Amino acid sequence: MSYVAPVADMLFNMEHVANLEQISKLPGFEDANLETAAAVLEECAKFNQDVIAPLNWIGDQQPSAVNQGVVTTTPGFKEAFAQYAAAGWQGVQHGSHFGGQGLPKLIASCCGEMLNAANLSFALCPLLTDGAIEALDTAGSEEQKTRFIPSMIAGEWTGTMNLTEPQAGSDLSMVRTRALPQADGSYRIFGQKIYITYGEHDMASNIIHLVLARTPDAPEGVKGISLFIVPKFLVKADGSLGDRNDVFCTSIEHKLGIKASPTAVLLYGDGKFPIAAESGGKAEAGAIGYLVGEENRGLEYMFVMMNAARFAVGVQGIAVADRAYQKAASFSKDRVQSRDVGGSSAPVAIAHHPDVRRMLMTMRAHVEGARAMAMATAACFDLAHQHPDAQQRQVQQRIYEFMVPVVKGWSTEMSIEVTSLGVQVHGGMGFIEETGAAQFYRDARILPIYEGTTAIQANDLIGRKTLREGGATARAIAAEMRATADLWRGLAPLPQASLAKVQRAEEALRGSPKAIAAQLDAAAHAIEQSVQWMLSVGKSDIHAIFSGSVNFLKLCGLACSGWQLGRAGLAAYKHLAEEKGDQAFMLSKVMTTRFYADHLLPQTTALAHSICAGADAVMALEVEAF
Repeated sequence: MSYVAPVADMLFNMEHVANLEQISKLPGFEDANLETAAAVLEECAKFNQDVIAPLNWIGDQQPSAVNQGVVTTTPGFKEAFAQYAAAGWQGVQHGSHFGGQGLPKLIASCCGEMLNAANLSFALCPLLTDGAIEALDTAGSEEQKTRFIPSMIAGEWTGTMNLTEPQAGSDLSMVRTRALPQADGSYRIFGQKIYITYGEHDMASNIIHLVLARTPDAPEGVKGISLFIVPKFLVKADGSLGDRNDVFCTSIEHKLGIKASPTAVLLYGDGKFPIAAESGGKAEAGAIGYLVGEENRGLEYMFVMMNAARFAVGVQGIAVADRAYQKAASFSKDRVQSRDVGGSSAPVAIAHHPDVRRMLMTMRAHVEGARAMAMATAACFDLAHQHPDAQQRQVQQRIYEFMVPVVKGWSTEMSIEVTSLGVQVHGGMGFIEETGAAQFYRDARILPIYEGTTAIQANDLIGRKTLREGGATARAIAAEMRATADLWRGLAPLPQASLAKVQRAEEALRGSPKAIAAQLDAAAHAIEQSVQWMLSVGKSDIHAIFSGSVNFLKLCGLACSGWQLGRAGLAAYKHLAEEKGDQAFMLSKVMTTRFYADHLLPQTTALAHSICAGADAVMALEVEAF
C-alpha cells in the first residue's frame, strides 16, 4: 500500500483544534482561510503521494553514495527535488518579501508531515533548508538575506546546520572549528564537522552551510561560539556562483535508517579547494565564511534554527508513525490467519482479532493525538508572531516554547512504539525487509536522537520551561485540560436514533463523556502533582528532579496529545449529535478519543508516581556497579 495523506483529519483539526479562523484574521494571514488550506493540502497530498512516496523504498535499497567527495543521491531524488522546488513547496511558510508564500506555520506543518510521511530521507533536505532560512532571516544582515535567502526559498540552493564535531556532540562548549578574520571582513574556516545532513549532494547547485566556529580571541565554552555562512560555491554580488569553496566531503555515514539521506563528514580548510580571498591574491587553504550577526552569539542564533528543526523533527515522528499505521492497517485487512476467537467457519483477516485491533487502535490514537498537539502548537507560533496584541503574543510564545520540547521529544519517542507495533502487526513478515514495515522502524530510530536527544529536550522542559517560571505554563495547560473535561461532562447524551445507527459502538459512545472527562482530569492532576513535587524539591536535590525529566516530558506528551485529541473528539461528538458532516469520520474520531482515554491517558498517573517517588532508586547505585 502506498501513502494516503490524512487531509480530512488535518482540516478537521485546523477548524476545531487549532482555530484556523482566528489565525486567518491576523495581519498577513488574511487569505489563509479553511478554503485556502484545503486547496494547499489537497495539492500537497497529490504531489507527495504521486512523486515523493514512490521513492521511499528505492532510497532504502539504493542509498546515497560518495566518490572522491562527490555525493550522488538515490535515483529519482534529483528530479523529484526539482519538481518540489518548481512547485514552490520550499517557500510555503517563508515571507513573500523573499519569494515565499507566507502561509501560517499551521498549514506549513501539515505540508511537512505529508512530505516526511511520504519519504523521510528526502524530507530532511527541505527541513534543514527551512531552518537555515529562518536563522538567516532572524540574525543575518540585509545584504546576507538578499544574497542567500531568495535562492534557498526557490529551491535552487539548500541549507545545512553544522554543529557537531568528533569531540563535541551534545556539549557544544567543546567546538574547536576555527574562524580566522581576513582583511576584507570575511573569515577563513578550519575544522571538521560530522553528522551533517545533506552536507553534500547533487540535488541543488549550491549548499549554504551555517557553521559554528571560534574566532582567535573567543572566550572558552558556549559563550565563545560564533555563526558563519560558508557556501559550497562562493556567491558573487550579482547572485551568480563563483569559485568552489574549500569545504570537502570526506565520507558519508552508513546508517541504521534514513539511508538515502547523505549524512556527511565535512572538512573545512583542508586545502582540497584552495581559494583566493574575494579581494584577490594567492589561492590558499581555508574555507571563506561570513560572520552572522555579532561574534560569540552564534549559539543564540543557531538556536533559532535548532528550535525550528526540533518542532519539525517532532512532526517527522508523527509522519513516520502514520505511515507505519497505514501500512499495518492495510496488511491486517488482507492477511488471513486463524479463526475468530468468538467462532468462525474459516480463518479470518487478522484485523478481526482483538489484540491486532488493540495494536491498530494504539497506533491510530497515538498518531491522531500527537498530530492534534503539533497543530495546536503551530497555531501558538502563528499567534505569537502575528497577533496585534503584545500581551497575547507573549502568552502564545511562552506556550509555544514550552511545547516545542514536548512535540519533539514525545512525538519521536511515540514513533518508536508505533513503528514497532507496525512490525508486530505484520508478524514474521514484518521482520523481513521486503514488506517495508521494518524500514519505518529503522528510519524512526534516529528521531529521538538528533536535534537534541529526548533527555536534552526533557532537561530543557524542566529547567528552562517549568522550574524557571514556577510551573506557571504547565499549570495553565493543566487548567485548560480540566476545562475540556468539564465540556465533556456537560454533554447531553446522544439521541437514541444516533446510537441505534452505530451498533457495536453504542455502549462505548454512551459512556464516552464521563470516561474521557475522568481521564483528562487525572492527567491534569498528574501534571500538577509532578510540578508541585519538583518545585518543593527545588535546588536541594537537583539529581532527583532530573532523574524524572524524561518521564515528565512523556507525561506532558501523553497528556497534551490526549487533551488536543479530546478537543477534536468533542467537536466530533457534537457533529454526531447534530448529524453533521461525515458521520463515519465523526464516529472514528470519538472512538479514537475514547480509546486514548481508556488505554493511554492512565499512563500519566504511573509516570507521575515515577517522577515523585522513584528518584532515589535511579541514583542509588555507584557508577562501578554498572
